[in-house]
Amino acid sequence: MIDTGTATRATLVANEKPRPTPDPQLREVAQKLEAQFLAEMLSSAGLGRPSESLNGGIGEEQFSSFLVQAYAAELSRAGGIGLAAAIEAAMERRS
Repeated sequence: MIDTGTATRATLVANEKPRPTPDPQLREVAQKLEAQFLAEMLSSAGLGRPSESLNGGIGEEQFSSFLVQAYAAELSRAGGIGLAAAIEAAMERRS
């Protein structure tokens, strides 16, 4: 008697498509998009707003967006919120 469980597993393994190697450019673009999204979210949450106590003046206002962008890029590079991975997977499916 044939074990159908073994036959099914063998069929699945034989039909399995090899996973494509990750494209570093695709990952970079996905991380940049996630970083841009995170920067918008951090700005909306109030990060980068000039504090009342330091009174950094116009310079603080002008350069606060750079700080927010740097934080967002580091967050994305450190794993982010999973958006870059989802974008990368979607882009891989379309190619």
